This record gives sequence, C-alpha cells and structure tokens, in this order.
Amino acid sequence: MTGTVTHDPPPSPAGRPGRPLIVTEDAVLLDDLLRLCAAAGATPEVHHGVPESGDRWGAAPLVLVGDDAARRVRGAARRPGVVLVGRDQDDSEVWKRAVQIGADHVLMLPDGEPWLVDRIADVAEGIGRPALTVGVIGGRGGAGASTLACALAVTSAREGLRTLLVDADPLGGGLDVLLGGESAEGLRWPAFAASRGRVGGGALEESLPELHSLRVLSWDRGDCVAIPPPAVRAVLAAARRRGGTVVVDLPRRLDDGVAEALAQLDIALLVVPAELRALAAAGRVASAVGMVVRDLRVAVRGPYAPGLDGHEVARLLALPLAGEVPVEPALLRPQGGAKPPGATGRGPLTRFCTQFWERTLIETGGTR
Repeated sequence: MTGTVTHDPPPSPAGRPGRPLIVTEDAVLLDDLLRLCAAAGATPEVHHGVPESGDRWGAAPLVLVGDDAARRVRGAARRPGVVLVGRDQDDSEVWKRAVQIGADHVLMLPDGEPWLVDRIADVAEGIGRPALTVGVIGGRGGAGASTLACALAVTSAREGLRTLLVDADPLGGGLDVLLGGESAEGLRWPAFAASRGRVGGGALEESLPELHSLRVLSWDRGDCVAIPPPAVRAVLAAARRRGGTVVVDLPRRLDDGVAEALAQLDIALLVVPAELRALAAAGRVASAVGMVVRDLRVAVRGPYAPGLDGHEVARLLALPLAGEVPVEPALLRPQGGAKPPGATGRGPLTRFCTQFWERTLIETGGTR
C-alpha cells in the first residue's frame, strides 16, 4: 500500500545523484530497506534518529523513516521527499504519524516495494526533468520523416543538449545507416527485447552507439522486426529520465509497440508533402495517431501543388502548423560518404530544425 499525504517528493537535481537516508531501529525493516536500495543501485546512509548534522537531514534527496522512528523525527525540520515506511496494513494511526512528521507518502511493505525501488532508483540516477520527446511520422510513404528525425537529433546534439535518437521503424533500413554508423559498436533494439520493469537510464545511454555527438537506438541486420510493448515502454521511459531531448522516428503502421512509443511523446510531427494524395493518406494517419498523442502538429514539405501552402495543408488536416520543411537538394542524392541530415550546420533544413527547437524549448519551459 502506498498513499500520498501532501505533495509529490521532488526529483534529485539532474546530474547530482544522492544517497537516500534511512531512519529506523527496526532490524527487520532495515534489512528490507537495504535490500531494496541494493536492487535500485543506491548506497543509503542509516541513522536511528535525525542525524546530528542537520544538513544531512535536509540535503538527502529521499528520507525513508521507519514507522518505529516516527516519534523520534517528529521535531525535525519539515522537508519534501520523506516517506513513512511500515508493515501493519491495518494500522489506521499511521496517517496521523505521517502528518506529524510531514511525510509525503505512506508506504507499507511488501506491497509497496516496486514503487519504492523506482523512487530509490530515481535518486541513484540523479533524475531531473524528463527529456523533451518528439516523434516524427510520415503522412505517406517517402514523406521524409526519417530525414527530418535525423536532422532534428543532429541539430539538438550540436546545440549541446543530451540527445537520443530512437528508430522505431524496424522496416526502415536503420537510422544508424542514415547517420553513417551501421558498423559502430553498441547495442541495437533486439538486445532490449526481454526488458521489463525499470531499465537504467545511464546504462542504456552508455550501451548505445554514439554518432555525431548523440546516442542512437536502431536495428541490427537480423530477423527481429518487433519488440514487445513492455520492452518499448521500459526503454523509452529510461531514455526520457536522462533529460535533454529524445527524437523518435515512427513507422506509419500502428501496432502495440508503436502505441507505447506514441504514449510517451510530448509532441508528434506529421510530415506531409503538399499534394492532394499525400493529404488523403495523412488524414488517416492523423486520425489514428491523434487518439494517442496529446500534441500532434503538421510539418509541411514542398514543393507545393497548385492552391496549396503550409497553412492550407494544416487547415485541411485540422492540425496546428509546426512549420514548412524546406527541400534540400543535397539530401535527395544518394548518401554515399556524404554527411547525414543536419550535420553540416548549414542549409535550410538545419535552419528549420534550429528554429523548431528554439520555439519548442521556450514553449516547454526552457532547456532541459
């Protein structure tokens, strides 16, 4: 059992992993809490009461107070991130004791163990603000969604943001190929097919190929063409916990795994060539994606059919206009040894991506 008493405990500042503080004299409870900390990859500090050094009480990112110690910490300074931990499911007085010590949560073991492991793991990783996650999907085949996804990711990395590019289309040929890194060392999607529960954000990032100052999760050349939805959920949640930006290149076919990816997006860009046939196809894609994504916008790509421009395409699709994606002739030629989309730092596509991030980061509260 877990329950909220006041407000949610704040996450630890990004990049500053902290040690949880355990306050208890109950040997059995302490063994359980140490076991959960070990499972979450955290080394706690243990005291029988409020630490004599007051800054330890206030600075700990998470404080786990055993129900036996509630009376001893009653006079401590109020702070967020305090969890009162007990075992007696039928003890109605536990809520009163939680209020007296200013606890954010009441948690009963063993039922609350999964929730507590997640909270401790957040502390161990130094979790801050989640990544701004942008998905890119084509309104029709050949719309240029993968090109735009790569350019957005490369531009984000060049601006100094922690960036992860996720290839969610197993039939797309591999974004690592588009980035010129098909032979780069690192894990691909099939290695995560058995993932369940929580995946460590730092471990995920370090395991992936690094190309053009960003991390890439793509596909290998094997036969695996689908990842179970729980694995997609776990991997993308881990990617988001590291902050910065996550760009997801999405297929037009929607299955359960793609639905998991869509559910974690902050913004989805529907790339639509400005032609009537593409509009008809994009309308169907928008109807399906719009049932899952909170913020779906259209990015219109030229050249334009007579009577169409970006605003007209957005009006016909009843979607907000994210912008008009310029045609960049160099990207229409075979890649060969050329640099990937957005890598030169110049050209109309780079300007589009730079302006997109500038606007979107302002909308969402600044740099993450």
